Order: sequence, then structure tokens, then C-alpha cells
Amino acid sequence: MFGRYPVNPDGNRYPVLDLVLCHGSFLNADNTYVHKNKSFRGFGSYGDILVRDRKMYVAPTPFALAEGTAHRRTLILPEGHEVDADLVEVGTLIRREVDQVVVAYNFDLRTNEIAITHVPNPRAGREHVFKAYRAAGDPMDAVVLRTRSQFLADMGAEAAEDE
Repeated sequence: MFGRYPVNPDGNRYPVLDLVLCHGSFLNADNTYVHKNKSFRGFGSYGDILVRDRKMYVAPTPFALAEGTAHRRTLILPEGHEVDADLVEVGTLIRREVDQVVVAYNFDLRTNEIAITHVPNPRAGREHVFKAYRAAGDPMDAVVLRTRSQFLADMGAEAAEDE
């Protein structure tokens, strides 16, 4: 579930401006990875500091992936899911799996550099079809998937702002 609210509150209220409820496979089709936190002791000049490898995953939000979700209530589900008769389809979104997937990374504590290992994705090119819905009576403007290049260009601009 993703919701956005205004930066500046209306008094003590933060009204929700838009809301997207989406199936997890819209963000990542692979649900087989089992995350495990790992750690080791021995870092630092005295050799007694614990280093914890606690992965943080930041998936793009549906607001970044699709146009037409701003200031609306939207449900995004894999094609074929049964939905209530009060829901109206407002878009078909097709996500395509990439050619290469990341399987490992190495972090160099001396240089603060990350080296990434890619391998061919055995499901490269596989398409996952999703449907976007709105409640009857809500605005019915279309929801469309942004291109990968549009999304990555925007994320590159945001990453530059973070540095």
C-alpha cells in the first residue's frame, strides 16, 4: 500500500492525496530469495567492532512506475485476479524482466566501492501483465506504465540530488 500526503499539513491534518494498493509482484516478480542478515566481528583498529550486513531494498513505488495514479485511488493486480463488480479497469501494465540480474555484490571498506556481479536472467524478456482498477464513481483517467528509460532517468536525477 502506497499513499502520499502534502509536505505542508492542513493544520494538524495530513490528508492522503492519492493511494495505490498493488500486488507485490508488480514491484518484483521473483519471490524466491530468502533474505538473511549476516555479521562478523573483527573490524576496526581494536578488532572488536561488529559489522552487520543488513540489506536494504528500495523498490520504486507505483507512483514512479506508472502515470495516472496521482490524486487517485488505484488497485493494481496481476491479470486474471477476480475483482469486485464495483471496480472498473483503467489500464493494462506490462512489466518485462531484464536480461541480467544481480546475484552478488562486494563492498570494499577501504574505497567505499561496491562491485556488482550480474548473470543472465533465465526469465529474460518474460512479460508480467497487470490490470489497474478504480472504484466506480472515481475519475477514470488511464493508468499507463512509464518506460524503463523514463523511470531510470528520473531515478538518476533523484540519486544526484541525494548526493
